[in-house]
This record gives sequence, C-alpha cells and structure tokens, in this order.
Amino acid sequence: MRYKIYWLLKCQLFYCVLSWWNLVFGQIRYSIPEELQLGSCVGNIADDLSLDIKQLSARRFRIVPGPRKQYVDINLESGILFVKEKIDREQICGSSLSCVISLNGLLENPLKLYQVEVEILDVNDNAPSFPKTQIRLEISEISTPETRFPLESAYDRDIGMNSVQTYELIPNDYFLLDVQMRSGERKLPVLVLQSSLDRETESSHMLTLIAKDGGVPVRSGTVKVTIIVKDANDNAPVFPQSVYRVSLLETAPTGTRVIILNATDLDDGPNGEITYSLSGHSSARVREVFDVDSKTGEIRLKGNLDYEEDKAFEINIQAMDKGPYAVLQHCDVLVDIIDVNDNAPELTLTSLSSTVSEDDPVGTVVALFSAADKDSGRNGQVQCQISNKMSFKLDSSLDEYYGLLVRHSLDRENASKYDVTITCTDSGNPPLTSKKTIRVEVSDVNDNAPRFTQSLYTASIMENNVIGASIFSITAFDPDVGQNARLKYSILETQVHNALISTYISINSETGDILAQRSFDYEKLKNFQIQAQVMDFGTPALASNVSVNVIILDQNDNVPVIVHPLAEYGKTTLETISRIAEPGYLVTKVSATDADAGQNARLSHSIFQATQHNLFTISPDSGEIWTVRRFANKDASKQRLVIVVKDNGTPSLSATVTIILSVVGGDTEIFSSISGSSEDAGFTPDLSLSLVIALGVISVIFLVILIILAVKVHKSRNALVDQHCSLSVCCCFGTRNSLNGIQKASRNLQIPPNYVEVFGGDPLSQSFRYESCSTLQSTKRDFITPNTCRSSTDKNSAQNESIRKEDMRVINFEKYSKPVNNEVRCFLKSDKSSQI
Repeated sequence: MRYKIYWLLKCQLFYCVLSWWNLVFGQIRYSIPEELQLGSCVGNIADDLSLDIKQLSARRFRIVPGPRKQYVDINLESGILFVKEKIDREQICGSSLSCVISLNGLLENPLKLYQVEVEILDVNDNAPSFPKTQIRLEISEISTPETRFPLESAYDRDIGMNSVQTYELIPNDYFLLDVQMRSGERKLPVLVLQSSLDRETESSHMLTLIAKDGGVPVRSGTVKVTIIVKDANDNAPVFPQSVYRVSLLETAPTGTRVIILNATDLDDGPNGEITYSLSGHSSARVREVFDVDSKTGEIRLKGNLDYEEDKAFEINIQAMDKGPYAVLQHCDVLVDIIDVNDNAPELTLTSLSSTVSEDDPVGTVVALFSAADKDSGRNGQVQCQISNKMSFKLDSSLDEYYGLLVRHSLDRENASKYDVTITCTDSGNPPLTSKKTIRVEVSDVNDNAPRFTQSLYTASIMENNVIGASIFSITAFDPDVGQNARLKYSILETQVHNALISTYISINSETGDILAQRSFDYEKLKNFQIQAQVMDFGTPALASNVSVNVIILDQNDNVPVIVHPLAEYGKTTLETISRIAEPGYLVTKVSATDADAGQNARLSHSIFQATQHNLFTISPDSGEIWTVRRFANKDASKQRLVIVVKDNGTPSLSATVTIILSVVGGDTEIFSSISGSSEDAGFTPDLSLSLVIALGVISVIFLVILIILAVKVHKSRNALVDQHCSLSVCCCFGTRNSLNGIQKASRNLQIPPNYVEVFGGDPLSQSFRYESCSTLQSTKRDFITPNTCRSSTDKNSAQNESIRKEDMRVINFEKYSKPVNNEVRCFLKSDKSSQI
C-alpha cells in the first residue's frame, strides 16, 4: 500500500521528466506498479505530447489498443491517462522480466500516431510456496558427512527481488543448508549432512525449510522436511552429465523421442537397478508435454508444442536405485523449441469508413488496420498489399499500422462500390497469407448533367390533328442516382410566327411527351423548331438543351381547283372549234391547282362525259384536249364535254368542269337542224306514222300532204339512226387503232370515288342525252354499257317491246361529294315509248 501511495505522488510530480524522456527518445513511456486501483493516474499525456487539451476532443484523440485488453484510457477533459482495468503483472506477462503494454495514441485531422508504452512494475504481492507441504527424505546411515541432498525449490510468481532470494533452515545438529545457483538464476536448496547419522540413536529428523523473497515487505513460505534414516545402500546412481540440452521443432508430432538418459549405479542387484522419473518440482506444463520411461530413461513428447507459448522447457529428471536406502540423483534436460512458420498474419481492423464521397480529396483515410504474426524472426515479418491499386493505396509509414488511402479521384458513375482485398504475407518458408476484404461504398454527388439520347430530334405530325395529341417523346438520362438523377422536362419559351411556342406545343415534365396545343394546317405552317430542356433535382441543379424539329405532314384536305378554262355558267365554259379541224387539233387545255403537296397535289385529267366519245381525247397529265378525227356532217354542232380532275391522295378528291364546244364553219345550220332532230327523243318512225294516220282521220284535205311529209321524215330519221349505229360501233371498235399517236386518256376513264360535280348548270343539260352501242363483247373501258343497235324498219311491236326492254341499261353513280343525276339511261330511237 505504501508503494502505491508513493507511485501516485510520483505520477503528479515527475510526469515532466517522462515528457522530457519522450522528446529524447521519440516515444512516450510510463512505468506504473501492478494492482493499482481503477482510475489511478498513469501520466498526463496531453502535456507529454505538448497538445492543447481542447485539441484532444476536437481532433478525436483516442487510445488504439493492441490485441490485448485495453488496460488504460484517457480523460479527454484533463489529458490524464488512467487505469481502466485491473492490472495483474503475473497474468499479463507471466515470469517475463520485462512487462510492457504497447499502446498507440491516434489524432485525426490531420492523422498522427503516437507510440505509448506502459511498463508494469512488479509488486511483491505473492509469497514463495513449495510444491508440497512436506518433503520426505530417506538417508542411509552410512552417508558420510558433507553428503548433499537437493531439496525441491520454492516457487514465487513475482520476479526480480520480489521472487525467491534465499532459503533458511532452522538450525539442527546434523544438517546445514546450502543454496546453489542453477540456470536462469534459479536457486536450489541443498541439504548438507554435517555429521554422520545413527539410525539406532535417532531414526528420523524433522526440519523446517524457509524460502524468502527480497520484496518490501519480505514474504516467505515454509515446508516441513522429514528425514528418514535408512540402513546402507552406499552407492547412488550417477548421471554422466548434470545438464543436457536438446532442440525440437514446434511441429514435432507426439511420441517423438527427446533424449535417452543413462545413469549408472555401482551396486549390484536391486541396489543397482535404477528407475527414472520427473522430479517433484517439475512444472505442470512439463508434465503435460513430456513423459519419461521409468526403466529406460527415454523422454518422449506426449503433448503439442507451440513456440508462441513456450520457447524452452527445463525438465528435471531424478534417478533412484531399488536398493535399500536409495539415494535420489538429479539431472536437467533443457529443451529449446525451434520456431516454424505455422501462424498466418493476423489482420486487425482499427477503424473503417464504409462510405466515401466521390468528391473526397486524394489521401482521404478509408481504413486503419494492423498486421501481426505470432511467429518470430523472418517468420514474423509481414508485408501487406491491396488488390485495387488504381483507386487506393497503402500507407505503411505508421508504426505497426497501415492506412488505406484514396489514391485517385473516385467516380461513382464508373464504380459505385469497391471490394478492396488486403493481402498480408509473412517471410517464412513456405510463406503464409491472410486476406481481408473491405467494402467501400462511394456516395453520389451531382456531377453529371442530364444527357439526351440524341443530339437532334425530328418529330412529325399530320395536319388537322386533334388538340392534345402526342407529337413525339424525348428521352434523357442522368448517370447519377437519387434526387441527382430525377429529371424534369420543359420547353424554352420562343416565338413562332409572332406567337409564343407554348401556344403551339406543351411537354409532360415527367415523361418528356410533347403534346399539340392547336390543330396544325400544312398550307399555313410546314415546320418549326423548339428548344427542349431537361434539368435534374440535384444541388446545384444541372441542365441540358436539345433542338426538336417539328414537321407538319400534308393531308389530302384540299380539292383541286380548275383555273382554266374559266367557267361562265357555274362550272360550264363555252369554247368554239372549226368543223374542218384536223385530227390531233388542240381544242383547249384544262389547268388545275391543288393546295396540297406531294402525291396529294399530283393531278390527273380524264373525260367523264362526252356527246360523242370517239371525237375527243385528253392528256391525263397536261390536261390538253385533242380531236381524234375530223368532224362529220352528222356530228352535232354542240359538243358537251365533262372533264374530271382528281388528285392522287387517299382518299382522292376531284373537281369537274363542263366545256360546251360550238362547232363553226361549213354547213353549220343544216347539221345543226339535223342534230336537233337527232336529239329529239320524242320522234320515232312509228310515232310519225301514227300521227299521219291520226291527221288523215282529222282532215282528208291534208292526208296526202301529211303522208308525204311523214314518209320523208321517217326516211330521214332512219338514215340518222343508221349513221349513229355505225358511229357507235366505231366508238366501240374503231377508235383503238385510229388515234394516230394522239393521247387516248379518255378511253380508260374510271369513275372517281369522290368528285365535286358531274353536271353543270349549262343550258343544254336538260336536253342532253347519250347513246352508245357495242358488239356482244363489252369492254371494261365503256362508261355506259351499250347494246347492239337494231333496225328501225322492224314493224313488229312485240319485237320492238323486247328490243326496248333488252336495250335499256341503267348505271348508278354513288358517293359523289355533290348531288348529281342518279341515273343515266341508254335507249334506242325506234322505241317510241322510251322516256328519260
């Protein structure tokens, strides 16, 4: 207790001296006695390190323990290093003369490591003790004075002066005590016979042996020694050597022979038969590891060796013969254990930052670890390296510690985490390796702006679209994560045709869908460009822009407009042509325009209706109308053409114009009258005959005149009918090979699905009629299905009725964009009862 009080005073008075010692030798070392109370002062480490007490907390000063228990800690408020756990030197260091606890003081920001050693001083807290409570010796009475009898040594867990220093024997008349120094400064008590024994006088002697240490206060232990006096066996076994030395590998298997001892005894018979055994003062560890054959003296290994636990053994062997009054003889076998590289390095992780920001600077500490090997020499030399040397590096400048540092700038988008494998290898043969994998997560910062998938977008939309329809969708991506990768789309405000772009389109801020805010008209606006922007939600927010070209697609929503010839009566125009015009004569040209574009504005021309189908043709592309043949005397002086102009859109749209051609020159009046007669469907030969008969009944006076007139009229009209039939047949058959290179577009006229108007408002539309005939083989190009013409001289009424029923055909035109006559009929002149 007085020693502890002395040490507490020393802690307060002499820590300055310790600090000076630190400056001289580059480290801090304290010395304290064992068994101090918890909280006892070790030293003022703040003053010893010349640190401001405030810096201890600010820089997170802490004691980094080694593999042992942390026996001391620091008070950050006072800077005092104090005892944290009970310190028992014998438990920590055993019988080692030096007992030092190595610590490390760690300061952060910047990182600095201080080596601290705490030497544990021995306190005399253990008294010497003997292995047995009583020692029994049998001594022959023939033993001569000065005969020596070794006794079992006392054991003291303390070291130095606190261990066993001397032995004392309570004085007696026969024995003296001699103390011998053995290996390792061990003292062996030896009982020396001072005078001869006389069994008959005294058969036994009781002695008291005292072992004392050199501590303050002195502690001691006693043992009773009983001397049994035996009759003579006057020769004791003798070992050739008093000390033997052998070496063993720590990996030696059990059963390995250590040594064979051979003691000799000059006696004969049982007095010369020797038995071997471990002496009584052999330690328990020796008894666990070694075994002695009592007959042969062979020592064998029966336990496992470990150099890291026991580097050497001292085996004390005793030999005794079997004769009466046998005397024990001793020898020592010193066994040195040879280290083998059987321990892999041990990695101890002291601190770890599991998450590192990608913008942390180079040199940032990720982890701090130590690597130690229990083996000795080269077997205990350790070298460490890491797997990922591109991003991290090892700092081995710290004593006994390694620092894992950031080597290059990190990029989470390239690698979001690293599995760094630390490999530590010793220098043994073969070398042993230990590995430890540290996972380092890289946290994200907003260092990447969003990027569009294309540098330029092109979107298209059909005109006349629905408001709110989706035009296009733009897509962007951000390699960051979380809020840094959350995107928002927008349209930069610009103007198109003096109107804000927001009146044309809008965008879904989350999906990037571009929506129409109006219905577009290709004829007014064909394209425009917008600037789209995407922005993330990081801090600070980053953005990117992209151009989007919006193209308006044309739709066939405009009807062709005929610009030539100009209509005079609604959609009817009047033109003149000479009767003596040659075939291939250019009558006129129909010109039209279409506000649409592309195929929707590609126009084609055709003759939809004509007074005489074999007289004119039209070029589908240019719209030029040509004569196919010369005019005949029987051709009408008024020719009516209905021209259809249609585009190539889907669905196709069309427009019509009616051209009234007035044929001039030659005998125009005669042919006009004839033509007028031919157009009068109310007069037929049978009807004229009936009128003549009726007139004959009414008036006898005019009977002859009327008959003559009727006959003339009848013959005239029959001739015209024959001419029309022949012309119709020519229309059906002859025109195929008679165009002489003139375009024949009108022959292949197809009924358009939509057109504006077929019949115009011309004055001749009420009396205009069409007739056509063909052979029995009708072609697909005929617009009105014709029938074979029949003779007008057939007087049979039943046959005429059959002809009327057979020859009348009706064609319906449906789905016109404007109302037209629903039916067009073809009938013969001879049918008096036919009506339109």
